[in-house]
Amino acid sequence: MATQTPRIKVLLVDDSPERTAILRAALEKARYRVAAVLESPLELLKAVEAHAPDIIIIDTDSPSRDVLEHVVMVSRDQPRPIVMFSSDGDSATIRDAVKAGVSAYIVDGLEAGRVKGIIDVAVARFDEYQRLVTELAEANLKLSERKLVDRAKGILMKSRGFDEDEAYHALRKLAMTRKKRMGDAAKMVIDMEDLLG
Repeated sequence: MATQTPRIKVLLVDDSPERTAILRAALEKARYRVAAVLESPLELLKAVEAHAPDIIIIDTDSPSRDVLEHVVMVSRDQPRPIVMFSSDGDSATIRDAVKAGVSAYIVDGLEAGRVKGIIDVAVARFDEYQRLVTELAEANLKLSERKLVDRAKGILMKSRGFDEDEAYHALRKLAMTRKKRMGDAAKMVIDMEDLLG
């Protein structure tokens, strides 16, 4: 028996019942499942928590400051791809929307036949952005740990008379014995030095 791929859940935000009907029909035709429809973005974060959509689609004449603030909160607390359809093509508005966390900003583009392609692009861009954010966080962690390790090695070299290689191996042994990361072992050495003055 073949398993059916789960339908992608969409949270739709639109204050126009006519546009909502068009968009909902286009989404359902493209095999998306509309989990909920909001008339206002004011409950966006609660709706995301309640319905756990895979993607958010906001249809608005022009994104207000309130809309963008709620997009920022969702992007920070519950990140997921966000597509915004708008009739406002002002470049500053587009920049603000993308900066807030919108994955795809479509001006005057609410055509039923294009919805699936637009969503696919938004999801791909979101996934790539999330990958870059993860890589950056890992790189920053490694850099931070490297600085801690270097500082801890310096402390061991000064206090114990170790050369750099001996200090590194002492740190590594401490990390292995305590089942900690090297950065955590280095932090322990630094904290002890700070405590003892």
